[in-house]
Amino acid sequence: MAEVAPVEFASARAGRIAYQSFGSGAHTIVAVPPLAQNIEVAWDCPEIRAMLERFAGFCRYVHFDKRGTGASDRSMPVPGIDAYVDDLAAVMDAAGIERAHLFAQSEGGPMTLLFAATYPHRVDSVILMGSSARMVGDIGDEERRQLVAHHELFASLWGTPDSFAVDLFAPSRAADAAFRAWHVRYERLAASAESIRELLAQTRDMDVRGAVPEIRAPVLVLRRRGDAVTSLQFAREVAEQAPDGRFVELGGDDHFAYLGDVDEWMDEVEQFVTGAVTTTPVASPPSRIRIETLGRFAVVTDDGDVPTSAWGSRRARTLLKRLAAARGWPVTRDELFDLLWPDESDPSKLGARLSVLLSGVRKILGGGVIADRQTVALDLDHVVIDVNDLLTARDDATVVAAYAGEFLPEDRYEDWTESIRSEARARFIGAARRRWEQVRDLGLSIEAVEIARRLVDVDPYDEDAHRNLVASLNDLGDRLGAEQAREAWVARMLEIGV
Repeated sequence: MAEVAPVEFASARAGRIAYQSFGSGAHTIVAVPPLAQNIEVAWDCPEIRAMLERFAGFCRYVHFDKRGTGASDRSMPVPGIDAYVDDLAAVMDAAGIERAHLFAQSEGGPMTLLFAATYPHRVDSVILMGSSARMVGDIGDEERRQLVAHHELFASLWGTPDSFAVDLFAPSRAADAAFRAWHVRYERLAASAESIRELLAQTRDMDVRGAVPEIRAPVLVLRRRGDAVTSLQFAREVAEQAPDGRFVELGGDDHFAYLGDVDEWMDEVEQFVTGAVTTTPVASPPSRIRIETLGRFAVVTDDGDVPTSAWGSRRARTLLKRLAAARGWPVTRDELFDLLWPDESDPSKLGARLSVLLSGVRKILGGGVIADRQTVALDLDHVVIDVNDLLTARDDATVVAAYAGEFLPEDRYEDWTESIRSEARARFIGAARRRWEQVRDLGLSIEAVEIARRLVDVDPYDEDAHRNLVASLNDLGDRLGAEQAREAWVARMLEIGV
């Protein structure tokens, strides 16, 4: 699709619902929104655009923003689930759709299932992606208190640099600073923090399991194996309770449908709706090679880690490590000569050897190297370096997510690694301490324990980290764990005479 479809509006009680219609074919899919989105701004994300264009290749596709969110009238109050059912009908009426296949993600599942049970004559099928008939199970008072606190934290940080929506919904992109920056802006354009607070409060009580057996249309339930947002049990129960239900488990960890292996689930949807898969697979947007230096050294492409056998020599790996440590800044050829061939001094021979190594590195990276007669540097428009993402991140959540371990641990005794190793470590410690205080104040004990453990792992002699770990375990009610952590704390202090 060369152009984005215009935004149109359906009339609803108290305001207007924004929708777009595009694509063509014998079948129509109406997509029910998740928690919050913006149908107009979503096209700016290459992954979302690619997903929508694939839909448009085999059907007419209509999506809309819930009232009070996105491009819909923001002044409209957040309604109950029954009003959402009416809004879905209003969009279908405005778009001239008698009946359609309904596609719902995340929190859009309950309203979609309720609509299908209420208006069976308007539904060809129901497709749930990372969704179910309820969002929360049967929980006690303490668990509910923690859930409310978690939702409050989520809403209060929504649209800010400290938002953890990406960590929760898109773990594969948690360390991608550019994606995080885009998503924070997208959050602000999708909904206000107060609207998110109200929407999350709704999810705690949504439960339409009683309507599922009344659905006459076929139901397809898709869920990624590592999705931390949608319960496997809840997803399976929809397929089991629906008279004509089917459950498909997919690979991947992302809750956002547009990330990960999109073709895996899109093939299922196209086959389910049309009876065949005929459209072109989603074209992945141009991706940059990722160089990982925290916790390990690896070059990661779309196909996974580049194997050691592909390097040709250990010097080529050392060369790339040194360039990665410079984070795009130029490194002189003389320094590289001394690093790679310390016992040789003929610059003419060394220059030729370096050119051969650079050729090998360029082959691995698909380019990505800028070289002149005096210096060599990595092209940061072509490659991503994890430690650079960490050191340039603007918020604590990104830093904590990005720090996967010590910088180049197998090269810890090389002088050129010391400065950046210390800088990355210090940045993580400061961010993690602030993050620990924040989540503990909101009663998120599990997250507080995880952060405290990581701080202890980074510095076993950090007394504050040990103290925080013991406090977090006590908050969690893990008395045995707290006692064991206290014993480990005492042992470490004795080692240094404290």
